[in-house]
Amino acid sequence: MRAAIHFFSYHLFLRRRSRRVVEAAGFRLAVLPTVFDPRRFLTSEFFADFLGTLDLRGRAVADVCTGSGILALAAARAGADRVVALDINPQAAQAVSENAARNGLADRVVAAASDLLSAVAARPLFDVVIASPPSFPGEPRDIADRAWVAGPDYRDIAGLFEQAGERLNPDGCMYVLFSSDSDLHRLGRLIAEAGFSARLVAERSIGFEVFVVYELRR
Repeated sequence: MRAAIHFFSYHLFLRRRSRRVVEAAGFRLAVLPTVFDPRRFLTSEFFADFLGTLDLRGRAVADVCTGSGILALAAARAGADRVVALDINPQAAQAVSENAARNGLADRVVAAASDLLSAVAARPLFDVVIASPPSFPGEPRDIADRAWVAGPDYRDIAGLFEQAGERLNPDGCMYVLFSSDSDLHRLGRLIAEAGFSARLVAERSIGFEVFVVYELRR
């Protein structure tokens, strides 16, 4: 089933070459070609709703694998003073800039094309890192497919947790979303190797799959 869902999602949505404007989580969002569409997939609105339960007032936040920027905007709406939205897809970075302006948050949300956090300076540190990375192992077909698969053995996100740890304040935390179909044992090892402990803070079942959000602290 997972292979079939990936096949149709890729060919119908991920590799789309048209531009769309959608409504999701209370935002009006431009979805550029090859960028993950938050209306087609349920994870984005679920995670955005969770972020809305947090008090991020005065916080500096990094949003890794941002896609359309929906989570960056949700963090700003939850009170964050500064949000840096990052994605390896340059089209995503452009979409975030447009969407921040479209939703009146351009003064607090900035975007950059970056492989994980590699393009971010070592200082200043962040209070919170949020990420909804590709949940499944596998070789991506192209830049669009990197929103879904993270390389064999999660190669493309293996450095995410170590990089986040290096850029978090000592009392900072990370929130990351995965699927019950992810290799949670492998991801758990990567998290532990980076010095984090994980706590389940939110989940949503859609029948054949459960979305899970973990809070990571050192």
